Amino acid sequence: MSDAAISDENMSAEGAIDRRSIPPAASESKWQATDGHTLRRIDWPGALADGASNPRGSLLFMPGRGDTYEKYLESLEEWHRAGWRVTAADWRGQAGSGRLGGDAVTGHIDDFTTWTRDLKHLWDGWKGEASGPHVLAGHSMGGHLIMRALVDGDIAPDAAVLSAPMLGMAGPKLPLPLLHNVAKVMTKVGDPLRPAWKWSEKPGELPKDRVNLLTHDSDRYEDESFWRTARPELVMGPASWGWVERAYASWRRLEEPGAMESVKTPVLILSTSNDRLVSHDANVRAASRLPNAKLVSFGTEAHHEILREVDPVRDRMMSEIAEFLNEVAPAGRHAAQ
Repeated sequence: MSDAAISDENMSAEGAIDRRSIPPAASESKWQATDGHTLRRIDWPGALADGASNPRGSLLFMPGRGDTYEKYLESLEEWHRAGWRVTAADWRGQAGSGRLGGDAVTGHIDDFTTWTRDLKHLWDGWKGEASGPHVLAGHSMGGHLIMRALVDGDIAPDAAVLSAPMLGMAGPKLPLPLLHNVAKVMTKVGDPLRPAWKWSEKPGELPKDRVNLLTHDSDRYEDESFWRTARPELVMGPASWGWVERAYASWRRLEEPGAMESVKTPVLILSTSNDRLVSHDANVRAASRLPNAKLVSFGTEAHHEILREVDPVRDRMMSEIAEFLNEVAPAGRHAAQ
């Protein structure tokens, strides 16, 4: 029986998923990075699917920039019901894991390697507690950071799943070094902690037309507003100029000759040509460079948050993920590292 079929069967048995509450099987906790910074995580123990004596495997999910794991409870719960032991966590400086900028809503980081160092620390400890196969999944900036950790040799999962990964940023069709140099100048002519763009009149408030960048599903989009109201500490707005400059620097690392070509991990890239936040062209190019990659492309039917799209789009995405993992990370396989 496929993961998708198991998920459908368990959905009927366990009922519809409430996207606006923490699922009964999940537990929220804290973990500490190597420097003592405290971050949030959420864990599902792993359902025993279809009478199996062991969970299907273990899946760690990392969200995007300014993101929260609450937005992905539906997908995380579905993977749990399909038998996976599931964990998701914050990036430091986001959601319920503190702030690193000059105010309560601007997202900032000193360097993307701070995040990949956190990821390695979490991955190493989590993997030691979890049965294989071990899968790492991420959305948007989370996908970028997973790719960066793979390129830098920090982690070696059995498989990686990247949803609309930020392997390049949407924007002016200018040479990457030029874009990076402009961002460098902007960190010198003003405070690098200041917001890089204006988002709304009230700090942290969601812009009215933002839904048109993220999803065609208005109900799923409103889940984010629900959680921001229920948990005000989740509220975040634009990134800082320091973040932008470091993002370009990390993008340049991925573009280095031989960088992606060195990654042996099977990678599934799910990307949409309709994306106005990350570069679909960069994702297509990455899939051609990675030795063991599969690209699934969407069009106008999908905005950036494919995991939170309307049912036909989202169902296709979840099926593609299940099919990919059944092929490259079948039950019982364990990562080499």
